[in-house]
Amino acid sequence: MPSNRRIAYWMSDKKSQKVNWDEFERVCAKYGYELFKVDLNNPLHNQEPFTVFLHKLTDIIASAICGDENSIMIISSIESYLSVKQDVIVVDPIDKLRQLLNRYDCYNMIKSTDLHRSGIFTPNFCQITSKSAKDIAIQLNEAQISYPFICKPILGHGSKSAHEMMLVFNADNLIDCPVPCVAQSFVNHDAILYKIFIIGAAHYYVQRPSLKNFYPSDCESIHFDSAHISKAGAKNVLNKLDPNEATARNDILPDTNVFQQIVTTIRDAFGMDLLGVDVVIENTTGQYAIIDVNAYPGYDGCPDFYEHLLKCIDAKVTSRTEQSNEKTEKTDKSCECTLHSDTITSERQFLTSATV
Repeated sequence: MPSNRRIAYWMSDKKSQKVNWDEFERVCAKYGYELFKVDLNNPLHNQEPFTVFLHKLTDIIASAICGDENSIMIISSIESYLSVKQDVIVVDPIDKLRQLLNRYDCYNMIKSTDLHRSGIFTPNFCQITSKSAKDIAIQLNEAQISYPFICKPILGHGSKSAHEMMLVFNADNLIDCPVPCVAQSFVNHDAILYKIFIIGAAHYYVQRPSLKNFYPSDCESIHFDSAHISKAGAKNVLNKLDPNEATARNDILPDTNVFQQIVTTIRDAFGMDLLGVDVVIENTTGQYAIIDVNAYPGYDGCPDFYEHLLKCIDAKVTSRTEQSNEKTEKTDKSCECTLHSDTITSERQFLTSATV
């Protein structure tokens, strides 16, 4: 077993207020771990020893990406420490988080998986960097993006602006597109969103309100905050289906086998254990569309979250320990073989000398 059973944990003060620390510490103790909160203003080596670094550094990483010097210094210090202390298990790796924070990179990673073979897809997308309506139209055409489409901030975490989006219905309003952004075809899904929460090998899902069905039109672009549209119990004019549209899907349960396939594939593709996946079901084809992936989502209401989290962590610690033991055994055997070989060589040399 590792020389210590301490979990170093960090998340912002705002997020920490939502954590049930008593329950968290109780479950940690059940699995033989001690939990403590890291002070990011104090070098990590001064807070040793610890076996696991569990964190939600998404906001700080996002700020660092945007050039904030203090955030850059904090992340640099943490990564420098972890590059030396490679025996520390990190949940989740910082380099993996970086690629997830960029929506364009995130969608490309989903597209590169084999989910499409099962009819699971991410809607067509492209990255818009020009304010020219003509250039934008060319990009949309090349990426086969249909109207209406959603403009999303490239940075998917780290600030309120990450949730500020816009629906564009026609070519006349392309000038509205905020630059830079990711444009993604809008998929009609009868105002139902499924949020899948991944905790290592475990997962669960909830149904949330979502945008109603929209079609190409001469409407003005619509600005909205996705966090408000899809929060539990949201009641917004943008959530309400038109009277002439069927609402029968409210009583139809999604295919959990498809969700399992999504979970397994996304977890492997991103190399992470704490993920949230936003999925909608296209109302005309019944195909499942992944429209966003988030790091360490809010697990409010997740049954036995800390239990699943500690099972995930303990499995990693156990696996790391077994690998370390195997490596030690192989090294010991190698030393034994070398010693035995040296002994035989010495004996042969002695016999040769005696014969002479």
